[in-house]
Amino acid sequence: MQRVIVTGGAGFVGSNLVDKLIEQGKTVIVLDDLSTGKEENINPKAIFWKVDISDQSKVRNGWLETIMKGVDTIFHCAALARVQPSIENPLPYNDVNITGTLNILFAAHKAGVRRVVYSASSSAYGETEVLPTPETAPTNPLSPYGLQKYVGEQYCKMFSEVYGLDTVSLRYFNVYGERMNLEGAYCLVMGIFANQMLHGKPLTITNDGNQRRDFTYVGDVVNANILAGNHHETLNGEVFNIGNGNNFSVNEVADMLGGEKKYGEKRIEPFETLADNTNAKQILGWSPKGNLIQWIKKYKKDLGI
Repeated sequence: MQRVIVTGGAGFVGSNLVDKLIEQGKTVIVLDDLSTGKEENINPKAIFWKVDISDQSKVRNGWLETIMKGVDTIFHCAALARVQPSIENPLPYNDVNITGTLNILFAAHKAGVRRVVYSASSSAYGETEVLPTPETAPTNPLSPYGLQKYVGEQYCKMFSEVYGLDTVSLRYFNVYGERMNLEGAYCLVMGIFANQMLHGKPLTITNDGNQRRDFTYVGDVVNANILAGNHHETLNGEVFNIGNGNNFSVNEVADMLGGEKKYGEKRIEPFETLADNTNAKQILGWSPKGNLIQWIKKYKKDLGI
């Protein structure tokens, strides 16, 4: 039975990925420190190790390498996510998103792992004038988080070229879906809106709400990971956009949920994100199926709002 590791397997994307891998008959090892992930998200059939991937002693004493022995693929989903908190306090973000990624890659190389699939971010593009945005567009991160995730890509590519560890980076565009956080520092716009509606509060919108985002369903992100992990050819650090290929304004999302809107806070953020997902379709055989409008209707019913 194929053994795989999912870092961040108690988190939003990671736990959905773990469930799918176990459904496919894989032996799944979850590495998570539960700082943002939730223990109840962990599939009971997974092998769980509570560990901080930014702890370099786990590399120096060989613990990570030992855990990775006999593992075919590592899906590296663990990260401190969110742009704004990384601006307010970049140091812990750097520890997890850069040092943690380096630790995983180096231990994977030493353990003889076949491939690492890295959860990258469309925030690497920053403000771009090229829409839809291909992977060849210039990178211009606007936050420590965006820069750190881009550095992770570069580490992946370098490990493929220098150490012979096959890697692939998936640039996610605004992921939504089951198990997304509804509160806390790592809550994304749709979760924030849902939580506000549950508590009878207006939907707080930064800037003017006309900023547009390519919202991508978590099940499609999971499928992209699995296709990248199973790809029969060497990927050598290649980068793929994982985005739905259409976008909605924040105002439109608020209107879909139906709450009262409240404007106020100003933030530095890209005005528009829109993925050119041609390469993921042609090379990985990936095709997004998520429909934001239909999903929000179901989500509102499930939450009773």
